[in-house]
Amino acid sequence: MNTIALFLLAFIFYALSANSAPSPSPVLDAYGKNLQTGVEYYVMPAARDGESGGLLLAIVGNYTCPAGVSQFRSDEYGHPLIFTPVNPKKGVIRLSTDVNIKFSGSTICHESNVWKLKYDKYIRQYAVMMGGVLGNPGSKTLDNWFKIEKTKDGYKFVFCLSVCSTCKVMCKDLGIVLDGNGMQRLAVSKDPLSVIFYK
Repeated sequence: MNTIALFLLAFIFYALSANSAPSPSPVLDAYGKNLQTGVEYYVMPAARDGESGGLLLAIVGNYTCPAGVSQFRSDEYGHPLIFTPVNPKKGVIRLSTDVNIKFSGSTICHESNVWKLKYDKYIRQYAVMMGGVLGNPGSKTLDNWFKIEKTKDGYKFVFCLSVCSTCKVMCKDLGIVLDGNGMQRLAVSKDPLSVIFYK
């Protein structure tokens, strides 16, 4: 009887300690408020130099669909983005957790405006394109999940999903890469773009 009681107590202690693990810190906007699920935010470079602006949905590469993510060359806000975590009922976007990212509104290519990481033959590397799937985490939607991580002066986007525990994933930072037309593309880069969020 004592063995059973000890086993039950050990199990209860384990369950309570597992559930009491702290949640990752929330991502904060430029005003120190928690980034909220389903709310529109403009994404601007953390280092405001007047020469580079926010992110926008644009026809990229050889100017055919699908659309991709580019950066304004001037200090403009770009297009608003919406962040959705794996569990859309969670109201706050947190560091190091999987999120879908999408541009508000519709695209010019009649496709989903959800971000996905795709190999772009034009720039010969993986870049953020449109056409992703919202939700439905699993092995068929691996390219659609991103994370937000802290930098010294803001945040960065990372492709490093954890929605599929059995999938092999290479974690990569996203930064700005120039394509052949001089467009500033959001793509895999060793020099991550540090950003801040404006509601």
